[in-house]
Amino acid sequence: MTPGRKRQPSLAQLRAFAAVAEHLHFRDAAAAIGMSQPALSGAVSALEETLGVTLVERTTRKVLLSTAGERLAVRTKAVLAEVGALLEEAEAVRAPFTGVLRLGVIPTVAPYLLPTVLRLVHERYPDLDLQVHEEQTASLLDGLAGGRLDLLLLAVPLGVPGVTELPLFDEDFVLVTPLDHPLGGREGIPRSALREMRLLLLDEGHCLRDQALDICREAGREDVPATTTAAGLSTLVQLVAGGLGVTLLPRTAVRVETSRSSQLLTGFFADPAPTRRIALAMRTGAARCAEYEELAAALREALSDLPVRTVAA
Repeated sequence: MTPGRKRQPSLAQLRAFAAVAEHLHFRDAAAAIGMSQPALSGAVSALEETLGVTLVERTTRKVLLSTAGERLAVRTKAVLAEVGALLEEAEAVRAPFTGVLRLGVIPTVAPYLLPTVLRLVHERYPDLDLQVHEEQTASLLDGLAGGRLDLLLLAVPLGVPGVTELPLFDEDFVLVTPLDHPLGGREGIPRSALREMRLLLLDEGHCLRDQALDICREAGREDVPATTTAAGLSTLVQLVAGGLGVTLLPRTAVRVETSRSSQLLTGFFADPAPTRRIALAMRTGAARCAEYEELAAALREALSDLPVRTVAA
């Protein structure tokens, strides 16, 4: 080493520390980045030696960040994000629509839109290595900000600084009821009818739950007792079929979910029906911005056969 020149931390050391800072558990951190636990512990120790500070306080029960560790974890995350951006830009320069594209999708979109997305990518972009991650919105946004994900497919608006939305389409919500419900199968249902219904919702953390609550508030209903909830739309619809209440479904989910039971009816709201907007979301200024915009345009065209209203760019 040249005299007077400080040693530099390696990317492997930074990734190991970032994983420990996120999980506060060596085994979970090692699993998250595909590294053995001894190797990860050694990388963190080597980073501490290189920097000359203690980053992690190790006890028999848990892992805590030191004061220095808390400060440097933020900078480490930023450094790794910039390295990811460098690799992304280099990949984009080589050739568009090649290499890896890590797409994050929310659970209330994935089963209904992914067949169209995957078919489009297979037919039009055969050299693109599409990797799909189904997660809730908050986790997807963290993944996008940290460089773990490249592009998101989810409900908007997000209102998140540093994230650019590429709108794809709007879709209506419909009312799914048991066979004996008085509004089952009806058209022109007023939103005000939601004030008196036993509405079943998804668990906390799903954006569709928040959207359903917003629709209820717009209808003049302030409270929806969470007596029964579900982790996914399939379970939610089966609860409706069992007579526990009614629920709201986006139109793209209706065919798949209601076909599972003969004990369901679908009702339609009077215009203007409650809606949600689905979009792609990318980091503002992403190196592959032009590719993502082209992909959004291709998706609008490919999704036009679904019960949605595509949105101009």
